Amino acid sequence: MSENYATSSIEQQAFKELIEGQYSQASNLYQQAIETRPDLKSNYWYLGLSLLLQGQEVEAQVTWMLVLGEGDEEQVEQWTKELIEILETEANRREENEENANAWLIRQHIREINPGHLSNLLKLMQLSLKERMFSGEKLTEWQVIERLESGAKARVDNNLLLETLSNLLDEAPLEPLVVDFVKACLPHVENPQLFVNVLIPKCLNISQSLREPGIAMALTEISINLMPENPEIWRHLASYCQDNQEYNRGVEAAKKAYSLQHTLFDKLFSNYLAIRGLMGAGGRWQEALEARDQHEDILKLILEKKEILSSFLNCCRMYTTAYFFPYFRDDLKKNREIHNQVAKFCQTSIEFHEKEVVDKYRQRIRSIPVSTATRKSLRIGYISHCFSQHSVGWLARWLFKYRDREKYQTYGYFINYRFHARDELQELFVNNMDYPRKLGINPHEVAEQIYQDEIDILVDLDSITLDIGCGIMALKPAPIQVTWLGWDASGIPTIDYTIADPYVLPDYAQDYYHEKIWRLPQTYIAVDGFEVGVPTLRRDQLELPDDAVLYFSSQRGYKRHPETIRLQLKIIKQVPNSYFLIKGLGDTESIKQFFLDLGKEEGVSEDRLRFLPGTPSEAIHRANLGIADIVLDTYPYNGATTTLETLWMCVPLVTRVGEQFAARNSYTMMVNAGIKEGIAWTDEEYVEWGVRLGEDPILRQQISWKLRQSRQTAPLWNSKQFTRDMENAYEQMWQRYIDSRYPDKIGYTER
Repeated sequence: MSENYATSSIEQQAFKELIEGQYSQASNLYQQAIETRPDLKSNYWYLGLSLLLQGQEVEAQVTWMLVLGEGDEEQVEQWTKELIEILETEANRREENEENANAWLIRQHIREINPGHLSNLLKLMQLSLKERMFSGEKLTEWQVIERLESGAKARVDNNLLLETLSNLLDEAPLEPLVVDFVKACLPHVENPQLFVNVLIPKCLNISQSLREPGIAMALTEISINLMPENPEIWRHLASYCQDNQEYNRGVEAAKKAYSLQHTLFDKLFSNYLAIRGLMGAGGRWQEALEARDQHEDILKLILEKKEILSSFLNCCRMYTTAYFFPYFRDDLKKNREIHNQVAKFCQTSIEFHEKEVVDKYRQRIRSIPVSTATRKSLRIGYISHCFSQHSVGWLARWLFKYRDREKYQTYGYFINYRFHARDELQELFVNNMDYPRKLGINPHEVAEQIYQDEIDILVDLDSITLDIGCGIMALKPAPIQVTWLGWDASGIPTIDYTIADPYVLPDYAQDYYHEKIWRLPQTYIAVDGFEVGVPTLRRDQLELPDDAVLYFSSQRGYKRHPETIRLQLKIIKQVPNSYFLIKGLGDTESIKQFFLDLGKEEGVSEDRLRFLPGTPSEAIHRANLGIADIVLDTYPYNGATTTLETLWMCVPLVTRVGEQFAARNSYTMMVNAGIKEGIAWTDEEYVEWGVRLGEDPILRQQISWKLRQSRQTAPLWNSKQFTRDMENAYEQMWQRYIDSRYPDKIGYTER
């Protein structure tokens, strides 16, 4: 009796020493326990564990192997199970205490004892991810994928599996074997919805933040294998396919989502994705028109019913579903009415869902004391997901370079900041802001940061091209809110002003805008120029004669309106020895066939059309513009960045001017570069200018010379003056705000 008690006491003391990290004392006590009861195998397992934690790995292995070598097959199986249970219990305890190094060590030895222990392998994956030691090589070394596949009937803890999957997609989503790992998990999934709930948000991050839509596509297709009738998965797949420039696949996925939807809003959003794919492809225009007509019908029904949208997220999504109308038609009144109605409808739903937040922000605006309102330094906030290598980024950077650092505190709200990207333009913005806020894609977090920063004037660079940006602006976290640069005004009722100039909107435009149109004195955008690389295009590479007249067009598929293409082809037909160089994002075969079919109808042979591949960088694209004699602009949606690049490279441009913002971008830029040649107000003039420039090389030389000279004098290339004009606008906006709030107080400009 006393001997049994002594043995129990020794074991208890040994375990206590082990838990407290006194491994040497624990080893000695377990050896004593073994001498007393050599038949109690658990003492050998604990002795080996205490030796292992002292760094005596060989001694630990010898201790375990000697005992295991003494048993028959059945005993060895039972003893191995007991040993692994003890090691797993200790590894779990270490993990709970965040002693990851020891947990890793123990689990590595579990793997050596039982290489096929899936739960242990998953735990090892989690530890390596947490300690930043993971690589795809470990999946290969441990044969995790093969063991998941071969052990398809084995039960794996689903919570552990989902947790490991989530960690993997957070920490190492771009490892080459990740997709294979996710596929191997499928046979073990007990609840498909839980699996999809993990996968979908991770795919969104992979596509948007990491800019890897191809991987997001592959993972989403795995989800479809589990839940083929889930419309949300199909919608996500449609978006990722289009972001990966696989437009036709994206269209089919969107149509599938549409067929599975039941509510009007869900059908609207799926149809929007289909239109986005059809337009992006660039050659499926008739289908896009039919989808657009269907879209207007659904929108009309939703607006007539006036039902509150089901969530804040759906409110954000709905803003973007109407952005594409200006690509189809130049109808200022009709397009603005749709945008304004959609924005007003969404605002009602947002204020219903977010009443507490909206009231809090309004209360702050109402209670701004006069001492704050008249402070010396205005706080200007800029919000965008384009503070990077993006068209908006290339154009907006000069405003931050020349800003008045004494009079204004500049805050930048980087939506979906790319933390791991090597993006010099993103860093330029960070370095030219007083307070760069590197944020994610949660609109509430962004709005709250703006609110906490007590921003005076918030400038949105994205408009309705970004759904969560619309939601942020609708919450109204700043007393004055402005739209600038990235698109036309959104129509959101909480936005006070939209920036324009004397040309980019007609005089009567205010009749159709909710926002006050604030016209800068000369131009709504100016740049100091662009970086230009080494050209990679030569005439002989394209089998073009040295004396040929080369027309050029570089735009996304969205802007390829068939009626404008017909006008361009009429020009080619009328100018002898002329060729048309066509470049831009879209489905290559679809766009090519689109042009060839229209060319056949207009009597332009295939050999006069050249379809150019993409270029490695924007700088090389600009250099390649030098091959062109004339650039033909798109309509009803003009170029913007592409127009500025054309003018900077001193290439004559032909543009068709309309009445909406999108149809007057090139017009204002040409006027502000001092150029009137090539500005057409009708389709007939567009063709006339195209033909005239093609037939008159002297006129082309004169325009090119004027453009080169304009770099020294024109408003378009004077971003320093433009910045002063923008800042003067901020001053006047703030003065108006103070005058309306504090009519009897000292004015801001009188401080």
